[in-house]
Amino acid sequence: MPTACNATKKNSPTDSNNQDFIISDINEEESVLRARFQQWGYLYFKRLIETAECQQMLQTLLNQLAPYIGLDEQQQPILHGQPFFETDPIWDEVYPKIQSLEAFHSFFHQPHVTDLMQKVCGEEVFVYPMKMARISTPGKIGYETPPHQDAHSHNAGPTMAGIWLALHDVPQQLGRVKVLPKSHKKGVRPVFQAQGVGGIQCEIYDDESTWHVSDFEQGDVLIFHSCCVHKAEPNLTENQVRLTIDTRFCDYGAPVFFTNLDPHHGWRIEALNWEYIYKSWGDTALQYYWRDYPNLF
Repeated sequence: MPTACNATKKNSPTDSNNQDFIISDINEEESVLRARFQQWGYLYFKRLIETAECQQMLQTLLNQLAPYIGLDEQQQPILHGQPFFETDPIWDEVYPKIQSLEAFHSFFHQPHVTDLMQKVCGEEVFVYPMKMARISTPGKIGYETPPHQDAHSHNAGPTMAGIWLALHDVPQQLGRVKVLPKSHKKGVRPVFQAQGVGGIQCEIYDDESTWHVSDFEQGDVLIFHSCCVHKAEPNLTENQVRLTIDTRFCDYGAPVFFTNLDPHHGWRIEALNWEYIYKSWGDTALQYYWRDYPNLF
C-alpha cells in the first residue's frame, strides 16, 4: 500500500491548463504500454470497444432507466422530466435494476476486456465484483465527482487500476472524466470533505495545474492507476445524460479490501445484495466468483 505524501501544500482547484489525453494503441508492445502507464498514471484507447457492443450495453441500461431517460434522434441519452442525482429517490429506484443486469456485470469479464487489463498488470488479473454505472444528469453544478484517488476510496494497493468505458460520445458540455498526469507518483494523499459524489476530495498541490482530458467517442476506454487523481466535469447541457460504466481490477493475489466485494451502493440501499442481483441470472459462472480469492483483508 502506498504511504501518504508528506507534502503540506493546500488544495488548488485551478485546472485551466488542460491538455489532450496521450493516446495508446492496443497493438503496441505490452512493455511500451506498461511503461507509459507507469510514467503518466493512465492509458487512453480510442474506440477500443466496438460500436455494436457499446450500443447494446447502452440500450440494456436504458431499458432499466425508462421512463426517466431515453434516446434522442442522435442516439444520445436524453432526460425526460426532472434531473436526478446519486442517492436521490429516482436514482435509488433505478440503480438496483441496473445492478441486477447479468450483461452489465459480465461485460468486464469478457476475454477482450480482461486481456486489456492483463496488458497493464502483466499477469493474471482479478476483476473486482463491484461494478459501477454512472448516470450524470444536468442541473446540479458543483456536485460532480471531485478529485479523488481510488487508493483511498477502495483501500487499494499500487497494482489496482480502474477501467472506464464511454458508452456514447461524451463532449465537454456533457461532463468528461479527466486525470491529473503523474499524480500517482506522489502516493496516497490527504483528503477532506467536499460536495459531490463520494463526499471527499484529495489534496491537489500548488504545482499541479495541468489536467489531461479529451472529448470521448463511443467505445473509448480509460485505464487509471489507483493513485492517479481523477474527477468529473459538470454536465452543462440542458437535458442530455452521460451514461458510462466502470470497475476496478488488480493482479491476481494482490490484497483486496473486503468492502469491494459488495454491490455498488449495497451498503445504503436496502435489499441491494448479491441474492437480489443474481436471482434472474441465467448463468451461475460469475456468481460469488471471488469467494475463494486468496488475499482479502
